[in-house]
Amino acid sequence: MITDSSDARPLAGIRVIDLTRVMTGPYCTMMLGDLGADVIKIEHPEKGDDTRAWGPPFLNGEAAYYLSVNRNKRSIAIDLKSEAGTEIVWKLIESADVVVENFSPGTIARLGFGWDAIHARCPKVVMASISGFGQTGPGAGRTAYDLVVQGMGGIMSVTGTADGMPTKYGVPIGDIGAGMFAAYAIAAALVRRGTTGEGQYIDVSMLGGQIALLTYQAASYFATGEAPKAAGNAHSIITPYDAFPTKDGYVIVAVGNDSLYQKFCAALGMSEAATDPRFATNRDRVANKAAMYEHINTAMAPLTTAEIVERLDVVGVPCGPISRVDEVFANEQVQFTKQRRTIQHPTAGEISVTGFPYAFSDAELTIDHCPPLLGEQTDEILAEVGFTAEAIAGLHAQGAVAGGER
Repeated sequence: MITDSSDARPLAGIRVIDLTRVMTGPYCTMMLGDLGADVIKIEHPEKGDDTRAWGPPFLNGEAAYYLSVNRNKRSIAIDLKSEAGTEIVWKLIESADVVVENFSPGTIARLGFGWDAIHARCPKVVMASISGFGQTGPGAGRTAYDLVVQGMGGIMSVTGTADGMPTKYGVPIGDIGAGMFAAYAIAAALVRRGTTGEGQYIDVSMLGGQIALLTYQAASYFATGEAPKAAGNAHSIITPYDAFPTKDGYVIVAVGNDSLYQKFCAALGMSEAATDPRFATNRDRVANKAAMYEHINTAMAPLTTAEIVERLDVVGVPCGPISRVDEVFANEQVQFTKQRRTIQHPTAGEISVTGFPYAFSDAELTIDHCPPLLGEQTDEILAEVGFTAEAIAGLHAQGAVAGGER
């Protein structure tokens, strides 16, 4: 474990052994690294993380996909099936606080690094396994990718239009959701360890993450016995809460209460709609949605998106344009909060990554490590856990490790 008393980031001094790849595990460990943890990413000596080959686009041979979720980590390339590789991994685990893996259920135990073995040898270590359906149960052995769990977890059934095909999120929310839940649970387990002195095992499923995200959609089903349906951009229990056509595009409007509705009507000159008893309360507006939309569409038709946003901003009605990704990063508030960060990569050159979605009053979050090359820090990490230069050279010679300064 590395401790730097001058580093005020919440997880400074915590070492994480990262046995994950693709998206859900790397997203989890990136979150931990962003909060100051020393994340050691263990990769296959020949191919590394699967996403190193996913593309296009590539930047001087580096996959943009891989670069997006692997900052603030160091890479060591180890042959996990070799006797020497096993010894190295154990030395790393013994130096660590957290182990994260997202192999298929049972694989990590077959490699010799299951929870029982780790807890017996290193009782203070917290371990998290991320899988599609969990480590136990009748569906545990099924193979999962993001799209599969989005479909099975109900998210796709409530996304898209009522008369269209079930639609996935535009980002891999099944992967990312599970990664976020795992990072949250790991942080909680570390807090608990501060009281008990012992680590614990965390079983995170992508399917469970999707179900957790259903929130009020699940509550609606529990209350009525009826499965919610896709409603496009509209809200099932609040209106107007939707994307509306304008003179030059679309605008998002989110009128969450009756007071906002009156302000909304005043800003758009909808005096008749403001006093119509059919729209007096949110319940009334939900019941008479089609009639209300006629008033809104008529009022918005001659106005541009920018004009509508300006009018509604003045009176405090939540609204906004539907921005393309390039427009997102041109937004003044996005730039002010540094949601695009530029870093230097040894082969890709200057690259951009997303910023941090939170800020701490007592700690500045930084990008200390660009997404690493395969095995970039192999020799450095081996030296940290006690291997001599001669021993490191021997490990390279026998193919147990790769990368480093060689």
